[in-house]
Amino acid sequence: MPQRVPLPAHLRERPFAVTDATDGGLGRERLRSPDLLRPHRGIRVATSLTAPTDSAERHVSAYLPALRDGQYFSHTTAARLWGCPLRFDPAEPLHVTAALPGRAPRRPGVIGHHARELSAVDRKGFPVTSAVQTWLSLAAVVPVDELVVAADHLLLDPYQLDPADIRPYVTLEQVAEAVDRFHGRGARAAASALQLARVGAESRQETVLRLLLHRAGLPRPELNIDVMDAAGRVLGRGDLVYPAFRTVVEYDGEQHRLDDRQYERDEHRIESFFGAKWDVVRVRKAGLRAARADTVERVTRALMRGGWRP
Repeated sequence: MPQRVPLPAHLRERPFAVTDATDGGLGRERLRSPDLLRPHRGIRVATSLTAPTDSAERHVSAYLPALRDGQYFSHTTAARLWGCPLRFDPAEPLHVTAALPGRAPRRPGVIGHHARELSAVDRKGFPVTSAVQTWLSLAAVVPVDELVVAADHLLLDPYQLDPADIRPYVTLEQVAEAVDRFHGRGARAAASALQLARVGAESRQETVLRLLLHRAGLPRPELNIDVMDAAGRVLGRGDLVYPAFRTVVEYDGEQHRLDDRQYERDEHRIESFFGAKWDVVRVRKAGLRAARADTVERVTRALMRGGWRP
């Protein structure tokens, strides 16, 4: 059996265009070998290549050889690269925008768009729409609550900073200015979502929980602030905090039970809240789905115990 022609090193290290390979001397038969994947027409990826662990990055990386000058990733593809915790379909086509007079791509698995001018920034090595432009483009394709989830994520100034990923990605003032100027498809949804967006939510679930309680007519909570005892000592941070009514609402995610150390820290923190006479309502996954009414009722009772009146 004849030996398979080795790939040049630069083709083993990244996805590559078939034309680049043939220009470099590889034959068509070699490009049909089973050690090469075909993520898009005219593109090959060596099966030995270590793909990025993030599925969005892996998906986008495989298309890079087909990206032309003046083209960049946009819409939900850009949102995934910005880390927006939306409910994405793994099989969703890529969104690629071309600045005029360039032509939008027309390929299987790709949705092409046009823009009047080039408007891209670098995100993890990929050309994408800016954080605020990405959010505005989502307004035409996702429900308002999902738009709020994305806004909260992009606005977050996290408690634990990552020097390699500077946040927030955008400020509330920048979003407000962009919404004022925006008259495209989804403008009304963007304006509605802006009124509901908040700085401070640290997860999708916290935003969904906050919207549930807001629509039930409950008061506005503080987000991820320190909870203190009567002497002013910090007991820990709470997800949704109502200081005036000494009530904390916590979303109890799966990660807290899968990580023993985190679980122990959380349990100690919650116990200290109770010990300092704070009312704590813990909400799990079902409380944001089938048991939404029960969640609202439990939070309402806790607030009323603290002195709130509807």
